[in-house]
Amino acid sequence: MIMKRNKIIIGTRGSKLALWQANWIKEKLLSMYPKLEVKIEKIKTTGDKILDAPLAKIGGKGLFVKEIEEALLSKRIDLAVHSMKDVPTEMPQGLHICAICEREDPRDALISKDDNLLKELPENSTVGTSSLRRTVQLKALRKDLIIKPLRGNVDTRIRKLKEGQFDAIVLAIAGVKRMGYNNIVTETFSNEIMIPAIGQGAIGIETRIDDEFVNELVKPLNHLNTYICLIAERAFLSVMGGGCQVPLACHARLEKNCLTLIAMIGDPEAKIEPIKGKRQYRFISETNILKEAEKLGKELAEDLLKRGGKEILSKTYSDI
Repeated sequence: MIMKRNKIIIGTRGSKLALWQANWIKEKLLSMYPKLEVKIEKIKTTGDKILDAPLAKIGGKGLFVKEIEEALLSKRIDLAVHSMKDVPTEMPQGLHICAICEREDPRDALISKDDNLLKELPENSTVGTSSLRRTVQLKALRKDLIIKPLRGNVDTRIRKLKEGQFDAIVLAIAGVKRMGYNNIVTETFSNEIMIPAIGQGAIGIETRIDDEFVNELVKPLNHLNTYICLIAERAFLSVMGGGCQVPLACHARLEKNCLTLIAMIGDPEAKIEPIKGKRQYRFISETNILKEAEKLGKELAEDLLKRGGKEILSKTYSDI
């Protein structure tokens, strides 16, 4: 029998965006279970503590989840709310992603000081981002751009732009929308022009595998379409095995019985053009869709590795 409880604790990072996500999950749970008491506990992660260096320089995986997972394993919290782009494919023993909520817009957005589109930015403009994925794709579009590191929450990044430290910055539009800054977005890139990060825009709920009560509690929050897409994207990542030091991108879309997957691996120094690829899978029934989504992600990763990705990975990790 599943032990019933009348109180659960959600673990999350303490940034405004992370708290927005945790509170959004809290509201969803309370709408389904009005008598449930839901508390939120803020947990500082390694990625939150080191703000003076680009993520690629810090290295490692799980920079924004490790301490939260430790709290989950020690039963200090009952579930963790993550941005799925921060979650490694290798999960600690005893934990799993129980539900992935419907994805917000996964695209990247440009916010520029003078409302210039990317193509309109003056030559040698300074663009802020700490994402190698964005850097190599921006360089492929505009080789003259000067890319400078930009860390901090959404508010901090926008403040630095307004202070004149950058001519433009690039952010995930999901976070921009959730923080209410839609009105200052200059340009939204298509998924093909700027392939998003694996899991970008999706909120995941991590739980203990053996906690049947919480697993059943959050199961209705799982969005099947998004879940299938994330299976494909994370299968791509698992084969690549890349961390923050490697510019990787992968995005899946499921429409009209067709799963489309696009991906990219780039040279961290942006000296060569990114290697891009695409795969599609059409299905009649949804019987094997999860298995096929995983297969699609792995096949696309193997294709990119054969076309030069393996050399990029070898060089990147030999230089660390």
